[in-house]
Amino acid sequence: MPIVLRLDRVMADRKMSLNELSARVGVANVNLSKLKTGKVSAIRFSTLEAICDVLDCQPGDILEYQREENKT
Repeated sequence: MPIVLRLDRVMADRKMSLNELSARVGVANVNLSKLKTGKVSAIRFSTLEAICDVLDCQPGDILEYQREENKT
């Protein structure tokens, strides 16, 4: 998938644990864990907004697009 999630890096930069982020965002720990490890196929804008608010970051700090190499 060409979208790479960088939530773990932003959390580490802010020295915030998954449990603290979960409590502050209001999203279940297991759902944030899946997001952190990239095992999700979608994220609600409201969740992304809450994460960015708590971590004081931009969506582009968490989501990164990596073009796939042409497979020929």
